[in-house]
Amino acid sequence: MTVLVERRGAYAIVTIDNPPVNAVSLAVRQGLMAAVAQTEAEKDIAAVVLSCAGRTFVAGADVKEFDKPPVAPHLPDVIAAIEAASKPWIAVIHGTALGGGLELAMGCHHRVADATARMGLPEVTLGLIPGAGGTVRLPRLVDAELALTMIAGGKPISAQKAKDAGLIDVIADGDLLQTAFDLVTRGVACRPTLAMHVRGVTNDGAFEKISSDLLRKARGQHSVAVAIDALKRALIMPEADALAEERATFLELKTSDQARALRHIFFAERASLVDPRAKLSPRPIERIGVIGGGTMGAGIASLCLMRGFAVTLIERDMTSLQAGGERVHTVLEASSKRGLLPDLDAVLARFRTATDYAALSDADLVIEAVFEDMAVKKQVFTELEKVTRPDAILATNTSYLDVNEIASCLRDPSRAIGLHFFSPAHIMKLLEIVLPESVADDVVSTAVKLSKKLGKIGVFSGVCDGFIGNRIMSAYRTEADRLLIDGADPEQVDAAMRDYGFPIGVFEMQDLAGLDIAWAMRKRRLAEGKLSQGYIRIADRLCELGRFGRKSGAGWYDYDGTKVLPSGAVATIIAEERQAMGKTAVAFSNEEVMSRILGAMHLEAQAVLAEGIARSAQDIDVVMVNGYSFPRWKGGPMFAAQDRLS
Repeated sequence: MTVLVERRGAYAIVTIDNPPVNAVSLAVRQGLMAAVAQTEAEKDIAAVVLSCAGRTFVAGADVKEFDKPPVAPHLPDVIAAIEAASKPWIAVIHGTALGGGLELAMGCHHRVADATARMGLPEVTLGLIPGAGGTVRLPRLVDAELALTMIAGGKPISAQKAKDAGLIDVIADGDLLQTAFDLVTRGVACRPTLAMHVRGVTNDGAFEKISSDLLRKARGQHSVAVAIDALKRALIMPEADALAEERATFLELKTSDQARALRHIFFAERASLVDPRAKLSPRPIERIGVIGGGTMGAGIASLCLMRGFAVTLIERDMTSLQAGGERVHTVLEASSKRGLLPDLDAVLARFRTATDYAALSDADLVIEAVFEDMAVKKQVFTELEKVTRPDAILATNTSYLDVNEIASCLRDPSRAIGLHFFSPAHIMKLLEIVLPESVADDVVSTAVKLSKKLGKIGVFSGVCDGFIGNRIMSAYRTEADRLLIDGADPEQVDAAMRDYGFPIGVFEMQDLAGLDIAWAMRKRRLAEGKLSQGYIRIADRLCELGRFGRKSGAGWYDYDGTKVLPSGAVATIIAEERQAMGKTAVAFSNEEVMSRILGAMHLEAQAVLAEGIARSAQDIDVVMVNGYSFPRWKGGPMFAAQDRLS
């Protein structure tokens, strides 16, 4: 049964058992309604404990139902029935209580949680607001500032923070059910949350600042602004009116384009690593080697350390090794200051550095992050084969190079795979798992497990020049260059992208990443005959002047400390290249700029899909959203383009 009612003396235990996350599906809602009726009818029941089987409390609604017509009983009605019960209901929370799960818990009269539980209302991440009383009940349990952060920010909070704020009553030291029974024994009454007074705003300035910050970060995502308005209404309106307004808003948002796009990405991310090989037993990974201590290598090493692995960083000489080690320490110390590493010393104890590859003799996995040059990569793999165990996995972090060719230098190419991290590696969510022809199935399953352990959203990619993401982004950057030749300037292109919802423009992004990496790729492709002599040379000319971006103080823009300034030198180069190509500048609107950029991305995405480099359009969207900050509420280049054409 999806909802089971058991008796334990004078108490009833109502257990939701709907794997994997106990989502409040139609069957669960029907079961809960039946449980309310049953427990109300049995006069000798003194209290009801609401619990969940498995690894978590209710972690949200059944998102698959969102594209279907609502079917009664609706969640608001279920929660209202529990809240109106004549016997106290106590929610016992383990794992996570998210979205409809937290709304359900707030409809109970009391709440008990274990110390590791987390609670939140993340509906804004799906383009929605809470739709079953969350905006109305939460500010009756916690202050308005925290309610705002949870509802419009979508971030869950810990059990301790929930206890301190008033969201839960007790943190269990031991057994959750027994803690709930002890609470009842001490005497609890029915305490409807809606009968409580609104806690209200404790600091007007803080509330407005939180609102302003959330709106700024939203970059055009409508649900954040709507969530703020919904909470403001709940603070001043009678509860019945606020509930009605909340529900109407939720239903309206549910059918919006942004919510549809966000649901598309939600399901796509969960399907990106579905593959028979992912179910095989992986090779054990405890010790990881990283070759190269530059920005990328240090980021990968830091990430692996933060996720519990032992890491050995290798560099070519002591000067480079010291610099790489310092980069790792800087990342870890910053993470510690943000509260992400409770025991920095324990993390650092798992970190070693060396200049001799022999230090990797015990490594289970080695990831190279050296300069983007095929000869250098193959030399690294050849040396690694001499010192590592035959079952150790050898991974390349190459952004563009042929992983099949890199693997071919090994006697056993089945142990090689591409693990393409995105910079900064300890922050960006995407990991492209690049599958060369000879890769062993258990190497693939190990990469899948590693991706999840590192907290990444992994996507399988075939081998080509740039894989999924950089291949599409090359088309995107090429079109941006064409726009410059046709009459736009870097500032307008970047402004159009920010207006569209990107956090950063294409030229700003290149300056941040460094123009020299793509320059090396273009020179290689030109030498290989893969790039025509007629390509646009603006970026090459910038690199020839040493304008590599922020790290050199100049790139597409000039940099004066933290100031980003339009560059007269860049404008001159653009004008010269425009004249050399016989073009006359014309004016573009921001909409025309984005139409051209998105059109180029979509065409290249279709080619990537047709060639089998990506398994699905959904995988492409996951790559663009998580690797290149494509606005999540736009869905992705394939999905968004299909919407525009439909």
